[in-house]
Amino acid sequence: MVRRVAVLGAGVSGLAAIKCCLDEGLEATCFEQSEGVGGLWRYTDQAEEGRASIYRTVFTNSCKEMMCYPDFPFPDDHPNYMHNARLQHYICKYAEHFDLLRHIRFKTLVTKVRKRPDFSVTGQWEVVTQRDGKEETAVFDAVMVCSGHHVYPKLPLAEFPGIQKFKGYYFHSREYKEPEKFRGKKVLVIGLGNSGCDIAVELSTVASQVYLSSRSGSWVMSRVWDNGYPWDMLVITRFQTWLGNILPRALSDWLYVRGMNRFFKHENFGLMPLNRTSRKEPVFNDDLPSRIACGVVVMKPNVKEFRETSVVFQDGTVQDDVDVVVFATGYSYSYPFMEDDSIIKSRDNQVTLYKGILPPHLKKPTMAVIGLVQSLGPTIPTVDLQCRWAVKVFQGQCTLPPVTEMMDDIDEKMGKKLKWYGSSTTLQTDYITYMDELASAIGVKPNVLKLLLTDPRLALEVFFGPCSPYQFRLMGPGKWSGARKAILTQWDRTLR
Repeated sequence: MVRRVAVLGAGVSGLAAIKCCLDEGLEATCFEQSEGVGGLWRYTDQAEEGRASIYRTVFTNSCKEMMCYPDFPFPDDHPNYMHNARLQHYICKYAEHFDLLRHIRFKTLVTKVRKRPDFSVTGQWEVVTQRDGKEETAVFDAVMVCSGHHVYPKLPLAEFPGIQKFKGYYFHSREYKEPEKFRGKKVLVIGLGNSGCDIAVELSTVASQVYLSSRSGSWVMSRVWDNGYPWDMLVITRFQTWLGNILPRALSDWLYVRGMNRFFKHENFGLMPLNRTSRKEPVFNDDLPSRIACGVVVMKPNVKEFRETSVVFQDGTVQDDVDVVVFATGYSYSYPFMEDDSIIKSRDNQVTLYKGILPPHLKKPTMAVIGLVQSLGPTIPTVDLQCRWAVKVFQGQCTLPPVTEMMDDIDEKMGKKLKWYGSSTTLQTDYITYMDELASAIGVKPNVLKLLLTDPRLALEVFFGPCSPYQFRLMGPGKWSGARKAILTQWDRTLR
């Protein structure tokens, strides 16, 4: 019987994990190495060791109706997209509202997680922590790893010949906080992800020139979509997902590319993805096309080599007098506290998890990795549902297939992912498909046909309207009495 659960990290995943444990009558102890909740969203002026780091001007890419905890909507007067400080305030309010803070041990670093000698019988783990120089070991029936995957910067210097002789200043985007110290400089930003684009746009207001280098291009979307509504309330719907699944692939691809090019032609801006039909996560930036049009950001292909003060690109062009290089080259996921790393990375050093959560080879299913998936949907509702599924598995209320079937399921999904998203994005998944899969397993997926007979107005909003988080608290275990009202009034809050 699982009773005591260790939760590692008090970011948005960790808080959801504590709450789900408490809802099911389990005893949760959360270990957080910093002094506050919020994880990634807790801004600090300096990047801190072992913690995710954001820059001062980060805003959310998901709107408030789509990214809230499913039983805790944002206040009516909040804007649709939020500055990190406002989101952090909401996260703190959530922790207070559900009385989660008393289960968190702050300034406590988890140094080791290892199986107990009798693991094959009990499924128990030893968690070793450090606080104020003192080491403690405690035994838990289950562990929920909520440490995030934006902590360890990927800086592939070996891929950039000549970087050692470059005389300018270079650093990973994790260290970037604000633009002022780059005033008047020539800056090269490498990487066309959300961070790279945000930093390039922000630096273009102070730098003498910004160059943005991309290896494979990317679709760039605006937060403000048709008629000025938030993009995700119009794009992430059950109807759109159903349509994407039933249409022939060629037609689906054509519609996708046409939709992505609706506001500007990516080819003309040097942004066109090499694999145009890949569904890898687009970049959200409302200003990049206009910054390119104004000439303050210049698009460049991949870097071929660095020289002392200049950069040579793959197309043969050379840029002289480059002062600063920002590597917005992403993150690698690492679990330094795991005594046996192969539990999570069981094949080719790749993360291999059933449903993106559970290490399939464990004799007892008592470990869950939360938040290690990426989709075109919001993180908070995703981790909330992952935690609910994991807790049901811990309690034996959600039965697992044999290991071979779990591995087959992982392989089959990986095949689909490679086809849809390309090889570099193995964490990628389709939001609604993934959420429905977890929701079905624990009996909380909304039954649209049943609703059509009993509550047609709600059924139409659930199917054709945004797939907002409240849908996963409408029915079944853990349902929330305010879910129906929240769904029927979501557009009012958006307009407000």
